[in-house]
Amino acid sequence: MKNFIILLVTLLTTLPSIAQDITGQWNGILKVQGTQLRLVFNVTKTENGFSSTMDSPDQGAKDIPVTNTTFENPKIKFEVTNARIEYEGQLSGNEIIGTFKQGGQEFPMNLSKNAIEKDVIKRPQEPLKPYPYYSEDVSFKNTKANISLAGTLTLPKKDGIFPVVILITGSGPQNRDEELLGHKPFLIISDYLTKNGIAVLRYDDRGIGQSTGDFETATSADFATDVESAMTYLKTRKEINKNKIGLVGHSEGGLIAPMVASKSKDVNFIVLLAGTGIQGDKLLLLQQALIAKANGVPQTDINESIQTNSKLFEMVVKSDDNSKLKADLTDKLNELLKNTPSTEIPGGMKKEAFISMQVNQISSPWMVYFMKFNPSTILEQVTCPILAVNGEKDLQVPSKENLSAIKKALTKGGNLNVTTKEFPNLNHLFQECETGSPNEYATIEQTFSPIVLEEITTWIKTQTE
Repeated sequence: MKNFIILLVTLLTTLPSIAQDITGQWNGILKVQGTQLRLVFNVTKTENGFSSTMDSPDQGAKDIPVTNTTFENPKIKFEVTNARIEYEGQLSGNEIIGTFKQGGQEFPMNLSKNAIEKDVIKRPQEPLKPYPYYSEDVSFKNTKANISLAGTLTLPKKDGIFPVVILITGSGPQNRDEELLGHKPFLIISDYLTKNGIAVLRYDDRGIGQSTGDFETATSADFATDVESAMTYLKTRKEINKNKIGLVGHSEGGLIAPMVASKSKDVNFIVLLAGTGIQGDKLLLLQQALIAKANGVPQTDINESIQTNSKLFEMVVKSDDNSKLKADLTDKLNELLKNTPSTEIPGGMKKEAFISMQVNQISSPWMVYFMKFNPSTILEQVTCPILAVNGEKDLQVPSKENLSAIKKALTKGGNLNVTTKEFPNLNHLFQECETGSPNEYATIEQTFSPIVLEEITTWIKTQTE
C-alpha cells in the first residue's frame, strides 16, 4: 500500500506577517517510506503579507494555492487546509529547518533556496539497458470495460515462439513494474524470466500510467477482466505459444489469477506469490494484528482495535445496500467515538470529517468486494497446475494460514498438481528481512529474493517443456 501526499486546490488567503523578504522559491524533498517527492513553495509579497503556491513536480502538480502563509521571524508556516497539509519551520539564512505534516503524520523536511537533488536509492537488482532480450511497449483493449491497457512485452528473442506469463499486481494503484517504495519487483521478475526463455507481459493497472479507465471504482472482478484481455491480446502474437500461457499474481494478483483460471481453459499454469486463501475480512483483521504487534503496539490496544474493526467488517460482509451500509457505519462510528476527545482524532481532524473519511474507505467498491470474497470458492474450481509460495515473515498475507487454505481448497476441488512452499526470513515482497513489518520494505536494498526467482522459474520451465 502506498501513501502519497494529497494535492487539492483550495482558496488562497493570506495573513499578515512581519515585513521581511522571504519571497522566492523554496525547494525541499519529502521522504515517506522510501519514496522521495520534490516539493516547492513559491512565496510572493502582497499588501497584507505573503501568499504562496505549492508545486509537486514528481506528481505533475503545479501552482496549488497555499491557503495560509504566515511569517513571524524566524517562524514560517504554510497551510493547504483541504489537503490537511501543514509545513512549519524556522528561517536560518537561506534555509528553513522544519517539519511537513499531513493526516496525523509528521516528516522532517528542510527547504532551501538552492535546487535539491534526490538521494540515489540503491536497488542493485534492477537491470540496466540495453537488455539482452527483446522489449516492446504494447497496448491492448478491454472491450468489456471499454478501456485501453498499456504495458511491456519482453521476449527472449525477437523471433521465435515462447511460453509466456502475465504478471498481475497487488492491491493499490500499480504501474507495470509494480513500483512501490523505490522497488520495482515486476521489472526484476520479468527480467529474470525473460533471460530464462519465458516471455512476460506486464501492464499498468487501469487508470494508472498509460492505461485508461477508473481505478477507484474497480473491484478484483473488474481487474480479472483486464487479465482476460491480456490473454486475448497474447493470442494474437505470433511469438507466443498459445498453449503455454501462465499467470503470476502477487498478493491481490494471487486472488485474481484463480478467478481467471477458473473460467478459462487457456490458462496453462498459475504462480501465486503471497496469494490469499482466506476471506478478505478475516485476512484484514489478521494483517492488522500482526503488523501492529511488529510495530510495538500494546496487546490491549491491538485487542481493542480488532474488536472494533470486527464489528465494522461484519456490517460490510452482511450488507447488500451501499447507501444503508454508509449510514449504518456512520452511526456505529459515532457511537464508538462519542466519548473520544477531539485531541485524540488522528491528524487533528474534526470528528465528523474523520468518520466520513473512514466510512468512505470501508464502503468503497473494492473494499466491500474484497471483504466479502472467499478465495476458496474459486480455488476449488481451478484445475491447472499451481505453485503457491509465501515468505515466513509475511505480515500482510500470513504464510501458514493462507498456504494451508489454498492447498485445502485445491485438494477439495480435486486438483492434485499443487505445490506450496514457505521461504524463511522473507516478507510480503519476498525480501530478506528482520521482522516482516512494512516499515522495513523501503530500507531493504534487495527487491526480490534470488532464491524465490530461481524456484518459480524452475517450476514454470517444468510446466512449459
